[in-house]
Amino acid sequence: MPTKKIAFVTDSTVFLTDELKAHPDIYVVPIVIISNGEEYEDGINLTSEKLYEIIRTEKEVPKTSQPNIGKFKTLYEQLKEEYDQVIAIHVSSKLSGTISSSMAGKDAAGFEVEVVDSFSLSFAITSLLERGLELSEEGKDAKEIANELRHMTNRQRNLILLSTLEQLFKGGRMSSTQFVLGNLLKIKPILSIGPDGELGLKERIRSEKKATRRIIELLKASAEKYSVRRINIANANAIEKAVALKEMLQSEMPNVDIRIGEVSSSLAVHAGEGAIAVFWNI
Repeated sequence: MPTKKIAFVTDSTVFLTDELKAHPDIYVVPIVIISNGEEYEDGINLTSEKLYEIIRTEKEVPKTSQPNIGKFKTLYEQLKEEYDQVIAIHVSSKLSGTISSSMAGKDAAGFEVEVVDSFSLSFAITSLLERGLELSEEGKDAKEIANELRHMTNRQRNLILLSTLEQLFKGGRMSSTQFVLGNLLKIKPILSIGPDGELGLKERIRSEKKATRRIIELLKASAEKYSVRRINIANANAIEKAVALKEMLQSEMPNVDIRIGEVSSSLAVHAGEGAIAVFWNI
């Protein structure tokens, strides 16, 4: 039987490598960012520079909203004419309602789509897309690929280091007392998205230098235990930090491939400028 042509759909929380950006079968639906009553589409009409300017100057933190069902319906109707099968890989359902919009959109379009919850974001979705494309080239169908990707999500790991507590405070996720104390004590929280897709606090560290060192310790232990071959570093307008972290990691783990990428505007809204995150598979 001839191989069915497969399209891959994702959302703008993903980090796209140059290869993925150029791939003709990948489609990205933008997350909506709302600031002062104005709506922007992530990666379409809002640059990273503009977003960071908003974050620095506005009292209220911008908010994000999932793409509406109509966006997905329109896309799936278009893909229905061009492809036999579609796989949609989205940001964790515990962090966004994007996957719900995608599923409602496919139902409205009357098109069978394999929807995969990444239980994560950014580089985690990147890795799923890359593996999905490999399997597609091997001739696997959408259901087979989606099932393997769902198993793959269980092996994803990440650590997130925030540079500032301000976004958590502005966004109402931290009290003023906690914010003041955290700043006075120079607390740098290390967060992690667990296997269930929930974001939680992993450790509180005093000083960014110590927090960075702790991330390296945790990564090294995981890499040695599971023979990790690749580590991805995402940064929120913090390329110098990302490069420094890469150099430190390479000195400790010379055989591991390390990539650097920037987080999307929809993620920077929540993480804040200066945040760093590492993603790897075990």
